[in-house]
Amino acid sequence: MMGLDVTAVNRNLHTRVTFMALEFEDLFIVLGLAALMNLVGHFVSGEIGGIPLSVVLQYGIPLSVVPMLMAFKYGKPKGYIRDLLAWHTKPKVYCAAAHDRQLTSGYIREGDSCQ
Repeated sequence: MMGLDVTAVNRNLHTRVTFMALEFEDLFIVLGLAALMNLVGHFVSGEIGGIPLSVVLQYGIPLSVVPMLMAFKYGKPKGYIRDLLAWHTKPKVYCAAAHDRQLTSGYIREGDSCQ
């Protein structure tokens, strides 16, 4: 008689993957903002309290966004930012029974039969 092979199974597949208390999608927001501020910082001159303004834009704004995102997302479900962006960019359908504003294509094409 042969013994039963036992394999370890992960039980925490529902947990969030986070880094610095931010989800993976949120890090793209921070990195994208850092890249944008780096570009803007090359065209800005001046100082704030003896610190060049370009340094404040390149490092200060992306680093300050991290705690703001953490506070904004506190208690929200996984993927909240992605769903929020999708809700703002996609057309709104609030009720399935609502009439369409404008038909974009016909329901029955010429030559199609119901049989």
